Amino acid sequence: MRRTLDSMVAQTQRPARWVIVDDGSTDDSPQILADYAAQHDWITVVRREDRGHRAVGPGVIEAFYAGLDTVSLSDYTYLCKLDLDLDLPPGYFAGLIDRMQADPRVGTCSGKTYYVDKAGRKISEKISDEMSVGASKFMRVSCFNQIGGFVREVMWDGIDCHKARMLGWKAVSWRDPDLAFEHLRPMGSSQQSIYAGRRRHGFGQYYMGSDPLYFTATAIRKMAHPPYVLGGLATLQGYLGAWWRRAPQHGDADLRTFVRAYQREVLWRGKARTVARIEAERAGVWVQPQG
Repeated sequence: MRRTLDSMVAQTQRPARWVIVDDGSTDDSPQILADYAAQHDWITVVRREDRGHRAVGPGVIEAFYAGLDTVSLSDYTYLCKLDLDLDLPPGYFAGLIDRMQADPRVGTCSGKTYYVDKAGRKISEKISDEMSVGASKFMRVSCFNQIGGFVREVMWDGIDCHKARMLGWKAVSWRDPDLAFEHLRPMGSSQQSIYAGRRRHGFGQYYMGSDPLYFTATAIRKMAHPPYVLGGLATLQGYLGAWWRRAPQHGDADLRTFVRAYQREVLWRGKARTVARIEAERAGVWVQPQG
């Protein structure tokens, strides 16, 4: 947490306001946060009661909205949902804003993430270019409002990108060393095990409405990455388990249809060509933000 706090203080473009939500910490986090807030008037801490368990997905977004409820979005141009387990390069936010100003259709963006393994090697978390990273979800307020905000469920950080693209926005993560940041806890891990995290991902893909053939193909690809084979099988278990239970899916049927069509096209055209076609086709539905 201190590394995240220090990397934010060191930013060349600091946020006008940073609301940190303490979601029921039972260690010395409250005192550390209070110390930083006392030193920097742009940092505010919101304290929530401990819910008694970790709730990845819905719990994360509930905490996000607990912070968002304390500000007036109309006062700002950009917002960021930021995890407190990141180490950001000093020019991170300045670099994102420069790129967004250069292309007004970019609605949500991020750099790329990596983690450092036990041998000290930097390992890419393999974020696709057409998705922004959930750990550092940087958005135009106008885009955030138009997509209806974040869904309070697992896969919220994929649903927002698809919804934005459907409405004519661009979603992107840039492969630039100046925007690369360290994830201090590997993405997709869980308080139980990395396999629980993979199963959660599979459930989220089902919830989003992912095409079964596409998801099976991606799960097979995941078998080639640690944890080998079992990680991919765990994602399939999460997806198939949700399907077997007939678990509820995201309520926007048009978006689910859009996601499946996108994924089927990706299987035979690839992501880059599919995204380029959608962005060109959807340029006419994009609404220029006012102000």
